[in-house]
Amino acid sequence: MEWTSLLLEEITAVLVEAGEPSYRGKQLAAWIYDKAILDPAKMTNFSGALKDLLKSLGSFTALEAVKVQESDDGETFKFLWKLHDGALMESVLICSEKRRTVCVSSQVGCPARCAFCASGKMGLKRNLTTAEIVEQVLQIQTYLIAKGESVNHIVYMGMGEPLENFDSVVKSLRILTDPELFGLSQRHITLSTVGVIEGIYKLSQESFKINLALSLHAPNQNIRKKIIPYARKYDFDSLMNAVDDYREATNRDVTYEYTLIAGINDQVEHAQELAKLLQFRQCTVNLIPYNPVNGLNLEKPSRSDISAFRDVLDEYEILHTCRYTKGDDIAAACGQLALQES
Repeated sequence: MEWTSLLLEEITAVLVEAGEPSYRGKQLAAWIYDKAILDPAKMTNFSGALKDLLKSLGSFTALEAVKVQESDDGETFKFLWKLHDGALMESVLICSEKRRTVCVSSQVGCPARCAFCASGKMGLKRNLTTAEIVEQVLQIQTYLIAKGESVNHIVYMGMGEPLENFDSVVKSLRILTDPELFGLSQRHITLSTVGVIEGIYKLSQESFKINLALSLHAPNQNIRKKIIPYARKYDFDSLMNAVDDYREATNRDVTYEYTLIAGINDQVEHAQELAKLLQFRQCTVNLIPYNPVNGLNLEKPSRSDISAFRDVLDEYEILHTCRYTKGDDIAAACGQLALQES
């Protein structure tokens, strides 16, 4: 059992069954989530016997930090973790003004194999457990606490397709948003999906108010299938309907992620088709100029093509942003996570 995979009532139940009073549950949760302490030896209001009991009942750490890399600008940090089975996984901390955003992974590798993404080249190794997801946030929180800072945003945009690891991801969301545990506002959490229709519908029924980001990357099905092989499983119109359903169920605007790749989806005609697709939808388009990945024969668009693309979206009054690339010097930018150990 992993303590960081449990909700408060589950933590309490385990301790009561072991003969401890019920208030120990809140005490333990406070150490783990308020102070980001994952070592019972440092839980100073617990007796030695209780510390030994806690260690005998479950594990406190699912991740071992292998390496931390800092970008040249000092604003992006990439963490390489080793899991209990020896598998490796990465997550990223992005610092921007007052934001401290953790980009968490949900799988080792990724089944989607998007044309522009290094993680997809690995294929899928396995799903992460709830504890392995939660502890990415907690261990980075420990890193930030030492600087007098704290995690205040989380994006499920690291390695993997979150909706293909639905149960563990949903449990991690419950833990990370529970006011008696990590307590992060749901409005400060974004889940990105390549477009798993059944998962989107299931998520809309979970009573969350988290933000949904769809990795769209194309204005039509034909281009999308070339960029995202996963798209062959899902009809374009059905996918858009599922996303519309999520927006209506949660009353949260949807973000459409759109990686601009030179000569493939970055021309004015693509922008016009995208604008017509989204002009009556309450949404934001997040344009992401392609981040180079070794071994992929793709190119970033020119500044003039990016500008022309944005001009079309402005013309149609489509709310959009253009993501400033952060962490590309340490292969921590969007689409670059690929378990580099050196």
